[in-house]
Amino acid sequence: MLDQGEELRTVMELLGHSTIRMTADTYGHVLPARARQAASAIDRILGEEGTA
Repeated sequence: MLDQGEELRTVMELLGHSTIRMTADTYGHVLPARARQAASAIDRILGEEGTA
């Protein structure tokens, strides 16, 4: 679900975890790819601002 873009809080609630930390610690290994996507988005935004 995280890899498909679902929010961590939603995954936590659906799986019945008591805390977001438990969910993140258990499934955090799927998040690095999303972090790279976010970094690329920031690069694009900053690149666009630099050309304006």
